[in-house]
Amino acid sequence: MSVLVFGSANADLVFAVPELPAPGATVLGEGVRSFPGGKGANQAVAAARDGADVIFAGAVGRDAFADVATAALREAGVDLARLAVTDTPTGCASICVDPAGRNQIAVAPGANMRARADQVEDAALHPGVVVLLQMEVPPDQVATLVHRAKARGARVVLNLAPPGDLAPDALRALDLLVVNEHEAAVLGARLGAQEARGLRAALGVDVMVTLGEQGAVLFRSGDALSVPAVPVTPVDTTGAGDCFCGVLCAGLDRGLAVEAAMRRASAAAAIACTRPGAAS
Repeated sequence: MSVLVFGSANADLVFAVPELPAPGATVLGEGVRSFPGGKGANQAVAAARDGADVIFAGAVGRDAFADVATAALREAGVDLARLAVTDTPTGCASICVDPAGRNQIAVAPGANMRARADQVEDAALHPGVVVLLQMEVPPDQVATLVHRAKARGARVVLNLAPPGDLAPDALRALDLLVVNEHEAAVLGARLGAQEARGLRAALGVDVMVTLGEQGAVLFRSGDALSVPAVPVTPVDTTGAGDCFCGVLCAGLDRGLAVEAAMRRASAAAAIACTRPGAAS
C-alpha cells in the first residue's frame, strides 16, 4: 500500500507583511523566509508525516532552489526516485502573509512544467496505491496519468488546484475530486453545474468540497457527508488545503472509512494553519 503523488515542488519565499498589498501598492514587510512548497510536494509531505509510504514524481531545476523545494520531502522520507532534474529553473512562489494568516500568492512554475507522466512506470500503478494529483503541472500529463492509473486499478484522487482546464474524460475517470469553493465554482461554470452538488451529477464521480473554517462536505451517490473544521487561531493558512488532501489520501490508503479520513484530514489542516510555511 502506498500513496503516489504526481505534482509540483517549489521554493516558497514567504513575506510577513502588515497588510496584503493592493494593486499598485508597495508594502514593507518584517522579513522573508524560504520554505519548501508546491502543492504536490506539500501533499506528499503531509501523507508521509501521517504514516503513508509515499512516492513523489515531479521536476526541479539544477539550482539552489531545488534543495529548498525538496528539503521537506527528504526529511519526511518520501521516495524521490522518480523526481526529474531539468535545466529549467525550480518552481518558485512569492507568498505574502498578513497578521490574520491570510495570504496572497504568485507562482513561477519553472521546472514543474517539465514533469511528465512517463516518469511513473506502469508497475507503480496498481490496486494497492492511491494516486494523488493536482494542477501545477501540465494538464495533459495529469490526464494521461489519470487514465493510466485508472486502467490499472489504482484509486485516483485529483485536487483541482489551481482550477486548470482538464479534459472532461479525465475528470470522469476519477475516484474522487477535491475542490475548494472557488475551484468548484470555476468547474461548475464550465460544466453548467450551478452548485457543488451538481458537479457530482455532471461528472458521475464523488466530489469533496473544502470550506475553510466551515469544514468539508463530500457529495456522493445518494447523500452528502459533512465534517466540521477544528477551530484554531491561524498563523499562516498557506498549504492547509494541501495538508488536508495529503492526510486524506494517507487515511484512505490505510483503509480508513471516508468520514474518518476526512475528520483526520480536517484536524491536520487545522494544525497546519497554526504553523508558518507550507510543507514545513
